[in-house]
Amino acid sequence: MGRIQSFISQTWPPWSKFSIDQIPDLSGKVVIITGGNTGVGYETAKALLPRNARVYIACCNAKKASDAIDKLCEDTGKDSIFLPLDLASFKSIRVAADEFLRKEKELPILFNNVQVHLLCGVIEPNIDELTEEGYDLAISVNVVVSQNTTGTKARIVNMASFAAKMNVKPDYDPCKDGPIRWRLGTVSMYYQSKFAGLLYSTEFSHRYFEAGIVCTCINPGNLVTELQRNLKLGVKRFIIYRILYPAPYSALTQLYAGTSPEGADFNGKYLVPWAHMWTSTPESQDKQAGSQLWAWLEDQVKDT
Repeated sequence: MGRIQSFISQTWPPWSKFSIDQIPDLSGKVVIITGGNTGVGYETAKALLPRNARVYIACCNAKKASDAIDKLCEDTGKDSIFLPLDLASFKSIRVAADEFLRKEKELPILFNNVQVHLLCGVIEPNIDELTEEGYDLAISVNVVVSQNTTGTKARIVNMASFAAKMNVKPDYDPCKDGPIRWRLGTVSMYYQSKFAGLLYSTEFSHRYFEAGIVCTCINPGNLVTELQRNLKLGVKRFIIYRILYPAPYSALTQLYAGTSPEGADFNGKYLVPWAHMWTSTPESQDKQAGSQLWAWLEDQVKDT
């Protein structure tokens, strides 16, 4: 399907046959939600807690995490747990993983929910924002951190978007700060990060299938969240009233992938709004490109 058709079908999607009422009991299941303090992550946690999941809210801001945990308790009557995690720092990711492993023996469900966002040419963060290790922040958050956060058996749900179709030829030279990165600019870097995230999910699903790990990639949809907080008012009104949906819609697709019984068969699949299977781009199935991305990622994190 072409880009225009894909954009239309994913911007004005058919209604979901899956609802949060269909989430099974998750007693004994441990869940990490990166960015669980707001937006898609918050709505995901809000749906999981009443099903008796043990939910970790992984984010970098302790105050925002505390506020979210208090609100979740008000909304659900259930407690969740703060896991300090700064996805702009490989060191922080390792520390968070160590802390989690001191508390838990396994991780059945991981929602790699945090993403850097582009909306109609307006991107945040800016081109001059880098990780502690000097990587472009979009590349780091959308791709490289996935190589740090996964380990034991789990059902893993990674985040992509329609933008994965916009740049299907990964180039690793601009991923660290330098003239090439500045010449490409934020839009191209964002597109590349989203495609690389989709390619990574496909490669991961191939490598860990025999270990029983189910890796799914999803497009959560066009949503009203804090990601649009820096948009100009006129742009915000135009977009929100025409193509964006309330945040509660956002959790449906990843909850379907992460909790439904049929989700156990979604390894390597790509889901779009609202909880529908979709044919991924042929480029994201390229085994050579996937192997090259994996080798590059392993090289980036080997000394962290």
